[in-house]
Order: sequence, then structure tokens, then C-alpha cells
Amino acid sequence: MLSFIPFLVLIVLITCCIAVFGNATLDGASQVSLLVASAVSVLIGHFSKRLEWENLEKELSEKISSCTPAIIILLLIGAIGGTWMVAGIVPTMIYYGMQIIQPEVFLVSSSVLCALVSLMIGSSWTTVATIGLALMGIGKAHGFDDGWIAGSIITGAYFGDKLSPLSDTTVLASSVAGTPLFTHIRYMLYTTVPTFCISITIFLIAGFTMDVQGHGNVHEFMEGLQHTFVISPWLLIVPVLTGVMIARRWPSMVVLFMAILLAVVVALLVQSDLVLRIAGDDGGLLTSYKGMMSVCYGSTNIETGNSVLNELVHTSGMSGMMPTIWLIICAQTFGGALSATGQLQDFMRLLLRLVRGTASLVASTVGTALFCNIATADQYLSIMLSSSMFKDTYRERGYQPQLLSRSCEDGATVTSVLVPWNTCGLTQSTVLGVATLTYLPYCFFNYLSPLMSIFIATIGWKIKRTCS
Repeated sequence: MLSFIPFLVLIVLITCCIAVFGNATLDGASQVSLLVASAVSVLIGHFSKRLEWENLEKELSEKISSCTPAIIILLLIGAIGGTWMVAGIVPTMIYYGMQIIQPEVFLVSSSVLCALVSLMIGSSWTTVATIGLALMGIGKAHGFDDGWIAGSIITGAYFGDKLSPLSDTTVLASSVAGTPLFTHIRYMLYTTVPTFCISITIFLIAGFTMDVQGHGNVHEFMEGLQHTFVISPWLLIVPVLTGVMIARRWPSMVVLFMAILLAVVVALLVQSDLVLRIAGDDGGLLTSYKGMMSVCYGSTNIETGNSVLNELVHTSGMSGMMPTIWLIICAQTFGGALSATGQLQDFMRLLLRLVRGTASLVASTVGTALFCNIATADQYLSIMLSSSMFKDTYRERGYQPQLLSRSCEDGATVTSVLVPWNTCGLTQSTVLGVATLTYLPYCFFNYLSPLMSIFIATIGWKIKRTCS
């Protein structure tokens, strides 16, 4: 029972924070809550299991250091948001997108477009940070609510990420479960495709039944963009080159850095007046340098003549990612404390006692993966923990490994973005500028996927065993 105390403490603290701070919970209250829960976990481990502080400290340090690549990627994504905006790349995508995508089919088009991009590049993070930003602008211009726009973007991005052979989570889930990659992908189609079809059907119906005029004034937005930025289809060369680098499987950090560098060059050549205006000076090489450095690391306010559009083209650069990074470190501390003290393992052993048939086994796997997303704040760790925990059980009961790998993905990959303090939830919320709890109700694919996985297991469709 002692192992449940840290979770209860965290749940109570987070609930109080949401009640008191609302959407501002992630500005600091959640971080403090995670540290308090971590302290409770460590104290219980130290006094009840006689664990030495030096060993606990080592485990926590290793856990925090494991998120270093994610932190660097977050900083680069922050710089991409600023440079692609000031270079006119995102404004160009918004400008042409508003002319092509009609309001009635915007939500479904957004999901399908993000799904295709994510399927090709294998990264939901990159999809959201590039085409997702442009779609947010188009959706706002048409007057859609932020939650609906972000939900459609995330739905498509995670559908493509889940089925792409280039996705790191797809490769991880198949490898740790001992499933051939394309066998794993084909088996996921049985749960993923029906769930995505249901999701885009909801978006399609919503697009035709919603009154989306609101403050959306497409012509006013287009005029504001033309007045502020140089709009040209040639600017789309940067995202095309970025896609080529991704297709050639360049490392993520290299791709992001090159995308920033290309955008900086384009901004200096094409949007030079805007760069000087941001720097607050008349001209000169040093002034341009100052302007682009400010765009990369700091907050950028661009006056377009339209208050809504001003908010849309506002960027925060690397500094805007700092609250997210702060929360990731605190979340990793909590996950490390649970793992180091054995409290997470205690919970999992208790869960295994509830397993009876196929449906309960899949439900337990999905539930464990979701729980790990909440407890460890990391989708990769969630996949590895849930897979390693249930691997022997699936084998002993005669199930083929693709059932395990699919259940782990259905429970871990897609739900990670729904947890406010998970690395995925934090990243997408920060990049899109929409609170996790705001877009959560509209991420139909992400919370229907686990339910679909359990439903398919319950009816026994395509449940394969190693022996008849």
C-alpha cells in the first residue's frame, strides 16, 4: 500500500493546482507538485526499504540525463517556430492554405494532411512543429476553436507516427516485443485504421455543422500577411528540403538545425526589413545579426494590423520552451524516484493478478502503458516497461508477439500527448500554444485507440496464437 502513496499525493496536488491555477498550472504549480511527490516517494523508499540516498541520487541523475536529447530537440523546435515564422515560411503556408482548404472540410483535411506528412517522415513532433503551426493559423482564420484545430492536427500526426516504419516508437515497440517491424505495422492496421476513420468522420460532421465564422476573416488575414511578409511559393523550398533530409534519415537534431539555418538565410535575404524592425534599429550587419538571434532565442512580436493575427504570428523562440523543459526535468525526477524505489514495479505486479482472458490481458497492457505515461512522463519508457512486464505472460499463454507490441503502442504512443506533464503533451501544447486539457477532448483518435484495442480483443478478431 505504501507504493500507492506517491501517486495519491501527485493526484491530489495536481487536482488542487488545476482548480486553483487552471491553464496556468504548467507555469510552475505542476512542477512543484511533481517534486513534492518525488520527495514522498524517496522518503518511503529510504525508510521502508532501507535504500541508501547515494543509490537513489544516482538513479535520479541517470533518469534526468536520459531526457537530454529531448531537451535539445525542444530548444531547436522553439528556434524553428521563430525562424520559420519570420522567414515567411509559415505565413506563406497559411496564406495559400486559406485559399485551398475550405472551412467545411478544414478539420478533416488537417487530420489527413498531418497523417500523410507524419507517415512519410515518421515524427509527430516534427509534423506538429511545421505543418501543424500553419494549420493552426488557417483554422484560426476560419474561426475554429483552438481545441478543435489542435485535436485534428494531433489526431493526424499520431496516426501517421504510429504506422510509419520511420517512427522511433514504432521501431521500439516492435523490437522490445520481438515482432518483425512490418508484421507489427500490419497488425496495428486492425485497430488503427477503424479508429482513424471514426475520428475523421467526427471532424467531417463537425466541419459541416459548426458555425465557424466567429472572428475568422480570411481576407483580412490574407491582407495582413501580405502587408507584413513577403509571400512567395519559393519560400516553400525550405520545408521541401527539410522533408528530403528527413526522408534520407538524417539525425533529428541535424535536420532541425539545418531547417533553422535555411530559415535564417531566407529571412535575411527575403524578409530583411522585418528582421531590422524586430531588431529595433535602422540597418547594418550587426543589426541583422541581433534581429535573427532574438528570433531564435526570444519572444518576437510582429505588428500586422490585426490583433488576432498578431497573436498568431507571435513566437517565443527557445525561451518559450523553458517552462516545458522545467516540467520535463521534474517529471523525470518523479519517474526516476518511482523506479529507483521499486514502487512502480510493485504496482505492476499487483496489476498482473487481475489478468484472466484475452480482453483482460490486453486491457491490463493498455492500462499499464497509460499509467506509465502518467507516472514516468515518457512514452519510450512506457513502451519498454509495459512490454517487458507482459512479455512472458503473452508467451506463456500462446499469443503471438504482435498482440503485445500493438497493445503497447495503443496504450503508450497515442496517449502520451494527452498527459499534461508527459514529454509529448508538454511539447505539443507548447508548440501549438494550446493547453493540453483544451485539446484533449478533441483528440478522438488518441483516446479511442486504447478502447478500440480492448474492443478488438474482446470480440477476438484477428487474435493470433503461436499454437492452435
